[in-house]
Amino acid sequence: MDQVSYKTTYVNKATAQKEWVVVDAENQVLGRLAAKVAKLLRGKYKPSFTPFEDCGDNVIIINAEKVVLTGNKLTDKVYTRHTGYPGGQRHTSPAAVLKVHPERVIEHAVRGMLPKNRLGRAVLKNLHLYAGAAHKHEAQQPKVIDLNSLN
Repeated sequence: MDQVSYKTTYVNKATAQKEWVVVDAENQVLGRLAAKVAKLLRGKYKPSFTPFEDCGDNVIIINAEKVVLTGNKLTDKVYTRHTGYPGGQRHTSPAAVLKVHPERVIEHAVRGMLPKNRLGRAVLKNLHLYAGAAHKHEAQQPKVIDLNSLN
């Protein structure tokens, strides 16, 4: 009789099949873009997904300034931060952030969809954001992914 092994195999840092992918954010809705990018960063689209390891892809997002917010979110949504000093609460809108640092709107949305622990901070380092169409990662030979084809 053949012995069948039912042992669960886990991916570790050495055996992870990490790839480089390019995502074009032009005319993409912010929340849907961030949800799919977070899943790519975690590696949830891979059959070898391991919840406690960084087994996701390196994601390059281009055209970050052309992301779309639906409804009145561009003006009515509020980002709140604190300077650390008394009375130091500061409020900004996505419209104001998009003018100065357009990539921070996407980074904020993706960060909120990742785990709030060491793994989430490590996975976020695999995200590379660029406001324009040019990026500096041609040496990694990234492949272009259409987010609409992912579920």
